[in-house]
Amino acid sequence: MQTEDLTINDLHVSVEGKKILNGINLVVKMGEVTALMGPNGSGKSTLAYTLMGHPRYTVEKGEAVYKGKNILEMEPNERAKLGIFLSFQYPQEIPGVSVSNFLRTAYNAVKQTQISVPEFVKLLKEKMALLKIDTSFSRRYLNEGFSGGEKKRTEILQMAVLQPEIAILDETDSGLDIDSLKIVADGVNSILNKNFGALVITHYQRLLNYIKPDTVHIMVKGKIVKSGGKELAHQLEEKGYSGVIGYDAQDIKDDAEK
Repeated sequence: MQTEDLTINDLHVSVEGKKILNGINLVVKMGEVTALMGPNGSGKSTLAYTLMGHPRYTVEKGEAVYKGKNILEMEPNERAKLGIFLSFQYPQEIPGVSVSNFLRTAYNAVKQTQISVPEFVKLLKEKMALLKIDTSFSRRYLNEGFSGGEKKRTEILQMAVLQPEIAILDETDSGLDIDSLKIVADGVNSILNKNFGALVITHYQRLLNYIKPDTVHIMVKGKIVKSGGKELAHQLEEKGYSGVIGYDAQDIKDDAEK
């Protein structure tokens, strides 16, 4: 049966022969925020990149179904056209390409239409105002010389312009000061609606103070080991991973580096 939710079933993924994901079962529901937490090395970013089709990651088993299609069998650009978006943890600099030109090209490619320049400028200005981004940013080369906070705001600006139906936010809060964190969270919250679902990947509970999750999942060693409501994130903040799930974060990191 076709569903608008993104449903991940028994997903196993390896990188250069090393097993990273060991049977992920997860649903990103439309109209909801799904939070995925876990220490470094647990496989969170691997899941994000796998869902968007990074060639480095090999799917050994499982599926990810969205709109009745197994997206793992599709090219990355086809996944984007289907309405899936990834906000990178470490956005790349693209010298020579302005933010405006990049976003208009991306919009035309994803929406498979040709928006006029005046219409796009109006749309871009609206979204930049929403995220408190100075309009001069549109003329700068993409991420070149940007601070960490500016890069993350630009990622959320891209999401606001493209208006995806499923957004994967890979540690969008990393490296942000409290003011930038609030602005990015406000941008995400402004997009939330019944026709939009978000998978928010984070280490820390602080982002979830501003983007309220409907469900929280904890990933350890490539598996989801505990799930619950937003109170689960607060428990992690108070007790740490060892106190909530009986795993030591340093042990997980050491295992990932072996």
